[in-house]
Amino acid sequence: MAFKPLHDRVLVRRVESEEKTSGGLIIPDSAKEKPSEGEVVACGDGARKDSGELIEMAVSAGDRILFGKWSGTEVTIDGEELLIMKESDILGIMTDAKAAKAA
Repeated sequence: MAFKPLHDRVLVRRVESEEKTSGGLIIPDSAKEKPSEGEVVACGDGARKDSGELIEMAVSAGDRILFGKWSGTEVTIDGEELLIMKESDILGIMTDAKAAKAA
């Protein structure tokens, strides 16, 4: 893929949610909501302060993130549906609980 977001924008691939509930019920496609969890595919260089100083991005490619329900703009790149959003639309970075306890 030959796409690089500009400034403080992030390219995100949605991560599909579980097809079953914790009780084992299968959720039909018509009842599913679009997931608000995704993986960062690419990032811009970051925003700039009024002085011109670069503010580095807090996320990087490969990070698993949570974002708001109405965040981003849907785009199709190389036949894949992706989202472009500002870094400020990202609510947080998901970490592996087991890895966090070991650290």
